[in-house]
Amino acid sequence: MTRIFALGVTFVMGFASLAQAQTNVDLGGLTVDNTAPIEVTADTLSIDQDTGIARFEGSVVIGQGDLRITAGSVEVVYGADTSEIAQLVAADGVTFVTATEAAEAQEAVYDIETGLLTLTGDVLLTQGPSAIAAGRMVINVTTGSATMDGRVRTVLQQGDGE
Repeated sequence: MTRIFALGVTFVMGFASLAQAQTNVDLGGLTVDNTAPIEVTADTLSIDQDTGIARFEGSVVIGQGDLRITAGSVEVVYGADTSEIAQLVAADGVTFVTATEAAEAQEAVYDIETGLLTLTGDVLLTQGPSAIAAGRMVINVTTGSATMDGRVRTVLQQGDGE
């Protein structure tokens, strides 16, 4: 049960903190209250102690403070030599929502060691009235910077729209 709790903590804390086109994005607003309670809801949970993998499946929702993460499934991979989480893989339609930003993709892989979150497959990032779509987005969760590539398309709203 400690590993499952660590999943939520690590997954959410991670968010607190070369194709046809490429752009850089600042995700400075992507912050999370890592002291807030964490809730994980799923239809099923399976744990394989031999492989070090825990898998939440079916309408997975992870919430902490203003952050909501939804996916069809979330796999938690533990390090071979430690009980620490090494990688998180969310699949089957992934959505991250905060008070000011939202991101969607088919899959998201968070590598704890490198601090890189990679979203792939029909990525869409919205920040207020602006939107950017691409094939892939890589976020450095430490700095909040991101790079999008794979036929980047954008709508940038300026002014008050009048």
